Amino acid sequence: MEFQRETPTRRPIAERLQDWMEVYEDFPPEKLKLQAARCMDCAIPFCHQGCPLGNIIPDWNDLVYRDQWRRAIDILHATNNFPEFTGRLCPAPCEAACVLGINDDPVAIKQVELTIVERAWQEGWIRPQPPEKLTGKTVAVIGSGPAGLACAQQLARAGHAVTVFERDDRMGGLLRYGIPDFKMEKRFLERRLQQMCAEGVVFRPNANVGADIDVRDLAREFGAVCLAAGATWARDLEVPGRELKGVYFAMEYLPLQNKRGAGDEVPDRQFISAEGKRVIILGGGDTGADCLGTVHRQGAQSVIQMEILPRPPEHRPSDNPWPTWPNIYRVSSAHEEGGGREYSVLTQRLSGRDGVLKRLHGCRVEFVREDGRLQMKEVPGTAFEERVDLLLLAMGFLGPERYLLEQLGVEVNERGNVKADANKMTSVPGVFTAGDMTRGQSLIVWAIAEGRDAARGIDRYLMGETALPGN
Repeated sequence: MEFQRETPTRRPIAERLQDWMEVYEDFPPEKLKLQAARCMDCAIPFCHQGCPLGNIIPDWNDLVYRDQWRRAIDILHATNNFPEFTGRLCPAPCEAACVLGINDDPVAIKQVELTIVERAWQEGWIRPQPPEKLTGKTVAVIGSGPAGLACAQQLARAGHAVTVFERDDRMGGLLRYGIPDFKMEKRFLERRLQQMCAEGVVFRPNANVGADIDVRDLAREFGAVCLAAGATWARDLEVPGRELKGVYFAMEYLPLQNKRGAGDEVPDRQFISAEGKRVIILGGGDTGADCLGTVHRQGAQSVIQMEILPRPPEHRPSDNPWPTWPNIYRVSSAHEEGGGREYSVLTQRLSGRDGVLKRLHGCRVEFVREDGRLQMKEVPGTAFEERVDLLLLAMGFLGPERYLLEQLGVEVNERGNVKADANKMTSVPGVFTAGDMTRGQSLIVWAIAEGRDAARGIDRYLMGETALPGN
């Protein structure tokens, strides 16, 4: 009732487009205390329901308000291994479920979370937590994204010998090569990896399990295996002209810029640059926005982001009530920086010259309800063509890649994701799964929750019981 919601401001657009640093300015601690004070300490805190990790949000809000930062980080870490990742990258479903959000702006939960963990790092409160004793059990974790890292850290702290296998040259999965530096600088990832090394976790990059390493050998060598390789099978654009030069998946494009940002030598013949080009991004989600911000910083001549679905409403519709996640129109930092946004657009074909992309041909569509189901229909007379030099496909992911699963023989469900029981074990005894491999493309907060749950299941499998927390 006394204070309004306030969050950090973004750096001026002209300034931030000249670098790859994070877009937000520092937020004064005095202002943060006022934001924490807005928390109402609800009798039934629906923010718990909104958070897949079950973060104990009212408690650490109150501790920040009372200047008890050391206790706040302990409570935050009790449910979340990596709050500096979620504090930067999570869309904050907890805020969507905030009771205050029924008739006012919700509490700035995400910013409070981020400030707690950054204060803890600055004060030296976050240190390695090696186990008091070792169990003699071994675990292989395949994939070093947030699910794999959370699983590995939990198991290492329980005393198991954990080895994390990653097919890329550096650890981190999508945190490393899918997230642009302007959303999360990689020094924050390195900080956690160093902590995990000190806790006993062994990292093996350049280890493509299922291709260079037979996963069945790992299953025999280790006491348990956790599959956490993500849902990296990208949805393709199946139209005439797809084979033209100049059409790339988002995850072909984004990692190259991150590699250069890390100081790696990426030859010009391999690098995909938007400099001076007319760019179209297909897909209106977070990956599309990541491409958009990257395109701006590379100096594109123009850029349009196209989405096949209709433009979301400005406010919650009646069929999308609190405390569910609101499917509304949002403007990210990348959208703020420029470029067009078009909705209800269907790509029909691509055309070019001498094997090089030159134009996108499409039309407008509408969604109408027939027999109780929404059907997409082309709108007559709306055909168009757009000049394009670089087309980036950011249309989502179909699930995990198949080569690893087929080699191991694990069962998948009707959606193509890995089947798992309540303990996160697959159809193959001793083989567990976590994150997008079992959920499909999802949020970082779900990945961490899944990793923690898998660690609990693995610990119980190896030891007969577990003291690791669940979510």
